[in-house]
Amino acid sequence: MKKAGQKYWQILPVGQTSYGDSPYQSFSSFAGNPYFIDLNMLAEEGLLFPEEYEKIDWGSKADTVDYGLLYQNRYPLLRLAVKRFLAGEQKGFVTFCDEQEQWLDDYALFMTIKGMNGGASWQDWKEEERKRNYVTMEEIRTTQKDEILFWKVLQFFFYEQWNALRSYAE
Repeated sequence: MKKAGQKYWQILPVGQTSYGDSPYQSFSSFAGNPYFIDLNMLAEEGLLFPEEYEKIDWGSKADTVDYGLLYQNRYPLLRLAVKRFLAGEQKGFVTFCDEQEQWLDDYALFMTIKGMNGGASWQDWKEEERKRNYVTMEEIRTTQKDEILFWKVLQFFFYEQWNALRSYAE
């Protein structure tokens, strides 16, 4: 870009998308989209092995994203990477969680409850979930702590890679 005389790099929003996968319809203004987590970088860290993802059907058209296949095939791999990450050293993760606490805890809780409701809109959740009943939220935090942790680790992966890309671009 520098050799071409570019001074600015503008990109679409990189937030977590929903049904329809519009970058302008995100669950959070802070959370990054797990679709952008580079599986090769996770492999470099020993969290995945190339043979676990190289033969997966990601779609037949190189110029078109099949979001259905992406959603269906990516999350099992990310769950595997998170499991391996949590079994290891977890370098930097606690610091990330502490620094991002103002949004990360609520985001991970929201995504967990969304999953518990089959991906339905929050408007279709049980009233105590929609209104964030304290007792209900505490119960979910206790019974779903592994799922909440999964969403936090995904954001850690995203931000680690995003910051590396930004540093490279700078």
